[in-house]
Amino acid sequence: MVRSLKNPKKSKRKNKASKKDDSSSSVPSAPAKVWQPGVDQLEEGEELQFDPSAYNYLRAFSIGWPCLSFDIVHDSLGLIRSEFPHTVYGVAGTQAEQASWNYIGVFKLSNISGRKREIVPASTEGDDVDMDSESSSDEDDDENESDGASQPVLHLHKVAHQGGVNRIRSMIQKPHICATWADAGHVQVWDMSSLLNALAESVSDTTVGGNSIQRLSPIIKFGGHKDEGYAIDWSSVVPGRLVSGDCNGSIHLWEPSAETWNVDATPFVGHTASVEDLQWSPTEADVFASCSVDGTIAIWDTRLGKSPAVSVKAHNTDVNVISWNRLASCMIASGSDDGTFSIRDLRLIKGDSLVAHFEYHKQPITSIEWSPHEASTLAVSSADNQLTIWDLSLERDEEEETEFKAKMKEQVNAPQDLPPQLLFVHQGQKDLKELHWHTQIPGMIVSTAADGFNVLMPANIDTVLPPAES
Repeated sequence: MVRSLKNPKKSKRKNKASKKDDSSSSVPSAPAKVWQPGVDQLEEGEELQFDPSAYNYLRAFSIGWPCLSFDIVHDSLGLIRSEFPHTVYGVAGTQAEQASWNYIGVFKLSNISGRKREIVPASTEGDDVDMDSESSSDEDDDENESDGASQPVLHLHKVAHQGGVNRIRSMIQKPHICATWADAGHVQVWDMSSLLNALAESVSDTTVGGNSIQRLSPIIKFGGHKDEGYAIDWSSVVPGRLVSGDCNGSIHLWEPSAETWNVDATPFVGHTASVEDLQWSPTEADVFASCSVDGTIAIWDTRLGKSPAVSVKAHNTDVNVISWNRLASCMIASGSDDGTFSIRDLRLIKGDSLVAHFEYHKQPITSIEWSPHEASTLAVSSADNQLTIWDLSLERDEEEETEFKAKMKEQVNAPQDLPPQLLFVHQGQKDLKELHWHTQIPGMIVSTAADGFNVLMPANIDTVLPPAES
């Protein structure tokens, strides 16, 4: 149930890539090796450096105070976008030092310029190539990408929020409508259309906004929960339908009505501890899932009363997060406080539904989300400061591994005991809290942590795009 951010401070960004030292040294550097968090220890004088060639894009940004939760806002720039530069819209809620300092950040990050890279470098067999020079050229290219012309541009508006924001979600069908769970114990729904329209019309090529906090009244404020909460989700099937769950174990159903919502005062009850996360079915209008500190996942049908249709013991400790696969709606993923995450087949939920179980992470799972473009791919973040990407369709292929090592000429000293389904490991953020795939930009992930946001596009996430319509 790891939720709070440790010692929130206003973020100060640092350049995550260390620049080359201009001074020359006659001492040869030790060969690079992969460092495993929780396994390897840094020796005195050692430092971690990320490999820029592993990313098509990587950039950090901040909206001020750290954010426990955010959401990517669906935009009208194109359903599937694969060409740089990119633009991202989002909403985020802060966790400030004082309750009165909190706000909702409505932002646009534009001029996201990266490049496609080869996953395996071209073979240099038979060529007399200076590897140091080639590496130097690559680093220079990456530094050139950091010049002003390719710097992302952040436009930001701030809306005052009473208390810290535990969770924030944008409605899928009407992205300007968003819901917030406040640590003060109430849920609010907001109309951010004026701010999003202002961002869309802004054409400045320099970072602007955020100097003042605006006052905006929510459409509705619900105070019927008996405790604060973190669980909230919009239905992708019925526009405006919402569920919110609290630390008291209660779940309330919101039904849209004209320009407001009717919130059922009688909650759904079935968990014996805090409701940590909620997910509507991607195909069924009346079905949603919940997970709890009691270690269970429950499936609910709003037509069948206020008790769960089925409940299953999913983990031995708190179930922090769940994600319902929108491309393979029989699959649901869950992440636990003990660092494990599991995949279940809902068609077998009353029996042995466990499809896969992973024990890679060393600390609680804080976020989990299926890719919106690949049914077998999901991303996971953990309190061990790792964001990992997994492809469940992969199996170990020794012949392929041998061929890859030959092409790489043993440039990478990779560990032998990594799960074959592990595609990518991203590090560098402290106290990771939440991640989201961008539904309109295949391969892009945005994550939030105590030290701000990262936008990343791993080079080895080879998303198959749908064929263009003729």
